[in-house]
Amino acid sequence: MQPLKIYNTLTRQKELFAPVTPLHVGMYVCGPTVYNYVHLGNCRTFITFDVVFRYLKHIGYKVRYVRNITDVGHLEDEVAGAGEDRIGKKARLENLEPMEVVQHYSNAFHDTMDALNVLRPSIEPQASGHIVEQIECVQQIINNGFAYEANGSVYFDVLKFIDATKKQPNLPQYGQLSGKIIDDLLAGSRDLDGQDEKRSPLDFAIWKNPPPEHLMRWNSPWSNGIPGWHLECSVMSQKYLGDTFDIHGGGMDLKFPHHECEIAQSIGSCGKSPVNYWMHANMLTVDGAKMSKSLGNFILPTELFAGTHPLLSQAYSPMTLRFAFLQAHYSSTLDLSNEALQAAEKGYKRLLNSLNLLPKIAPPQQNTQPMPADEELNALCQQCYNHINDDFNTAMALADLFEMSSKINAYYNQQAPIAKISLAAWQQLSHTYRHFITDILGLKDETTTNAANNGITEGLMELVLQLRTEARTRKDWTTSDIIRDRLNNLKIQVKDGKEGTTWSLA
Repeated sequence: MQPLKIYNTLTRQKELFAPVTPLHVGMYVCGPTVYNYVHLGNCRTFITFDVVFRYLKHIGYKVRYVRNITDVGHLEDEVAGAGEDRIGKKARLENLEPMEVVQHYSNAFHDTMDALNVLRPSIEPQASGHIVEQIECVQQIINNGFAYEANGSVYFDVLKFIDATKKQPNLPQYGQLSGKIIDDLLAGSRDLDGQDEKRSPLDFAIWKNPPPEHLMRWNSPWSNGIPGWHLECSVMSQKYLGDTFDIHGGGMDLKFPHHECEIAQSIGSCGKSPVNYWMHANMLTVDGAKMSKSLGNFILPTELFAGTHPLLSQAYSPMTLRFAFLQAHYSSTLDLSNEALQAAEKGYKRLLNSLNLLPKIAPPQQNTQPMPADEELNALCQQCYNHINDDFNTAMALADLFEMSSKINAYYNQQAPIAKISLAAWQQLSHTYRHFITDILGLKDETTTNAANNGITEGLMELVLQLRTEARTRKDWTTSDIIRDRLNNLKIQVKDGKEGTTWSLA
């Protein structure tokens, strides 16, 4: 099996994965700002790193996965660090306590993640629960000479940081992650509120002294204020993963300024490069256009699951959406359309149908020695792992799984003799197929909600097919066809084969 390689956004190349501590992985992913419902683009990011989390555990790593909740400090203009706090504004407009807003949208976020079968992280810290640590970090950055106080706010001195790190080429340089050029940033800076407090337009707030009407605020040595949005991730990742950890993930839109500022303030506080591998999930488009509220193509997961958005021709299940995301490499732009979602729905059902056939196929018990046909199956299973080890290429891994699905169907329908493969090869095929679909890619069977319902469904379908078989035995073709057609209307496909009649979701 090929070793795991990860495309590192910081170095612009694939690198062999080597964790800081052998057999242990520390991973931090920027979580939601809970002032509104999570959108489909966010869902793609969290599914991406859910697969990373699942796969690292699958190959034997003990993973500490930290994904934060931003509940303070994320201002309306995130690039300039200006405007009103998003959660505070929502609370003011709806006449609620800020933490009511936080609780409501946190619950909604978790409901959506559960529907998409996204595993809960090891730790899910909230920014408001780490104010003490953030104040301490601000003071440390000041002590190290990389920040200054102005009118109760504290700003990170970017130009001073740039000068200092030029003398330490082993550290990431400001702008390296995002590819931003400092002169271009200076030339493109805007005149904004509070800009006169800054020594440079590049400087960003790590502690903010907000206007008096601001709802959320905490006492600090500088003012009764709030921490900067970028600061929370540096502080919480350092607290739970250490000064330098393995993987930091997020959406492509966070590279600048959020992640660029994270790197700077982490180095500014402890003098070390905080992350060894930076990973970024790319953006979504809808019918070829960037998803935005102004274009009317901004679709919430709940709208997609219910089929209530005007751009949708039908409802699509959570697993259909998850499958659609997995069909493209996480670093590539993904376009969602009705055609793409319908194709994903068919692909998902095809893989699940083959998965459900596995226990119905009698394994080749007599073939305990290697057989000539084993080599092809073993190579296919190996290829699936090689593709996921190539920067988590789920698109190519799915192609391998479709090939396995065809072989499983052929064995079930006796179109290919299972006697020509060994028991070991069959077990490897079954093991790889099952674990990739359920454990690594996180796809689950949506036909039933629990084991009890599964038994009821199987029992009812067994009864219906028995009645149909009896009708066929009596040559009552009318009744037989009615049962088949009615089931087909319910998207249940009936197949008559040599071994009897089977059913699957169409």
